[in-house]
Amino acid sequence: MGKCPDCNAWDSLEQFIEAKAAPGSIEGAADSISNGSGNGQSDRQAEPLGMVQPSNESRLPTGVQEFDRVLGGGFVPGTAVLLGGDPGIGKSTLLLQALASLADAGTNVLYASSEESAHQVRRRAERLHGSTTESRNQHLWVLAETNLARMLEQARKVHPAVLVVDSIQLVHRVDVDAVPGSVSQLRRCALDLVSFAKTSNCVVVMVGHVTKDGLLAGPRLLEHLVDVVLSFDGDRHHAHRVVRAIKNRFGSTFEVGLFEMTGAGLQQVDETTLASDPSLAPRPGSVAVPALAGTRCLLAEVQALTTTGILGGAKRKASGLDSNRLAMLLAVLEQHGGLRLADQDVYVSAAGGVKLFEPGTDLAVTLAVAAARTGKTAPPAFAAIGEVGLTGQIRSCGHLEQRISAAARRGVRLLALPALQMSPQIASGVSGSRIQFCPVEHVSEALELLSASISGNSTKIDRYKKHVSH
Repeated sequence: MGKCPDCNAWDSLEQFIEAKAAPGSIEGAADSISNGSGNGQSDRQAEPLGMVQPSNESRLPTGVQEFDRVLGGGFVPGTAVLLGGDPGIGKSTLLLQALASLADAGTNVLYASSEESAHQVRRRAERLHGSTTESRNQHLWVLAETNLARMLEQARKVHPAVLVVDSIQLVHRVDVDAVPGSVSQLRRCALDLVSFAKTSNCVVVMVGHVTKDGLLAGPRLLEHLVDVVLSFDGDRHHAHRVVRAIKNRFGSTFEVGLFEMTGAGLQQVDETTLASDPSLAPRPGSVAVPALAGTRCLLAEVQALTTTGILGGAKRKASGLDSNRLAMLLAVLEQHGGLRLADQDVYVSAAGGVKLFEPGTDLAVTLAVAAARTGKTAPPAFAAIGEVGLTGQIRSCGHLEQRISAAARRGVRLLALPALQMSPQIASGVSGSRIQFCPVEHVSEALELLSASISGNSTKIDRYKKHVSH
């Protein structure tokens, strides 16, 4: 060819022979994409850490605040991101909304779909966003393609800041003798996309399918190749969706993003929807807990149910909680709380689709199970925080002031917390909150709160304040 199809320059094409790279290595693909050197060798050399120039490029916010929270503030240029989730959970919808927000801000983005046609993508975009803006029509590019070479060729022509590949399981290379979705195809395609991201400073987002066990397809192969792994959880038959980071080289893995599926797409929701209204009448087996999820504090609701089971074959089922830790808490309740649970089937769930794996939720889980077993209820506007030890002692938990502030905003008026963490500042109220505190030292002492009212605990609180003043 005498004319370059990309830059339209004449007599600019030069013949070169690409060096044979090791199977599965990234060297050959990176060199051919970056500079097309004739010998296929890289001229990069090792240098001291102090001589490495730091990158001054800032993050690229998507405009979807809950999504940016999980990413750590937005996309980092030149990174590869993998988003996995169940079919129909809303992965494509979330990415299309993020690309539309970037395009509205004048950023060039490319949505490469291997599952839908360009007409289907436009129809879905119009359903999600209504009438399209002029900026979105110019900066949001759509490509329906399954061939990776053509996909990368269009990406080099468009020069997008973000490239979305939906999904990686249907993308293939013609020179790999395997069907799309196989391990060999996934490895080669993922390596090429990661190479393109590093050399072009473009953010590449790959959508991955999950197996029947809920794991990302490709025997955890893709998770090791990318920089960020995001999981999109939630029941497709319910409204709430949760985005969390499993791996993030540029941010925290404890952040979560909350969404709600509506007819107009995914809507960002406030954490206050995860727990029931504290002003409602108490119910047996329901206890609120201020739980930490990254930098935010969620007032979640723990629900428990106990039914008659078979002695020696009782069931212990947990949804959104650690099953092993639940078994330990049930043993503590039976040994130190005086409750017989050996012949009871116990079911515990974290309402709202959140996952509570921190030790600070132990006391709320213990009280919820005890309330469900005895038929008692917690006091009105009540919440509990604290770690439960094997001896039955209530141990301290971190970020207590943040938890108290979150509970006060949601209308909690009575809070059970570890007695070891009580201080004059807590007793007088954190940030002027009107919460009454019930310091507990042991599980047996915490169980007494189930039959108590707010007025019944005032004597205990006053007695503790007098002890602190002395």
